[in-house]
Amino acid sequence: MASHRYARQPRATGIRGLLTRSKDLLLLAICVGGLLASWLVYGASGSANPAASDAGQSALSSPAAADKPAVNRAAVGAPATASGTPLPVASAPLHITYPAVGLDVVVHPLRPDPARGQSIEPPETMDGYWLSPFGTPGAGSTNTTYVIGHSWEGLDAPFNHLSYAAAPGDELKVVTATGTMTYKVESVTTYTKSTLKDSTVWTAVPNRLVLISCYTQDLWGKNVAVVASPVPGR
Repeated sequence: MASHRYARQPRATGIRGLLTRSKDLLLLAICVGGLLASWLVYGASGSANPAASDAGQSALSSPAAADKPAVNRAAVGAPATASGTPLPVASAPLHITYPAVGLDVVVHPLRPDPARGQSIEPPETMDGYWLSPFGTPGAGSTNTTYVIGHSWEGLDAPFNHLSYAAAPGDELKVVTATGTMTYKVESVTTYTKSTLKDSTVWTAVPNRLVLISCYTQDLWGKNVAVVASPVPGR
């Protein structure tokens, strides 16, 4: 049908076609002009704000942004921190150094004599003595570790200073057969010799350390007990 009308009115159709083509060209010119103007405006605004362009590029290529996934992965599988460092395997204490009280002694094992009952008497030396039937310091410990030593009258013996120089918060080091452990003092308590045997210092606490000596101001009537716990990772 369209071709039939075109055949019967060629002249009129030609004029309308020409007009139609002119309108199309005009519309096309307007559209192209609008696109060109938009492109020019966009380009001008982008050039006038280089900081915004740089910021976008920085967000894509910044080392911090690129490293963030790696940091997250590392955090998930990070090794144990210092506080999680395991203690050396439980073994006999060999040496104790306690700078705040001037204590630097070799430690020997001592098994109390059952015939003496609850009375424990170390050899008369200036060394320390570990009560071997009780706890052993280190990983796997099941009881408190006890180290005892004499305080001496008229001599500047190592254990003398526990009575007046030891204080909560002090640190000391215990060298064992498998490594070195750092302890922090929790309490310093004076007992009469009759009450020490029933005190809480004899409660089984794994890896707790108790240093015991005579109280220098009353060698025959009192004892001093220094209680310490291991510092994790040290």
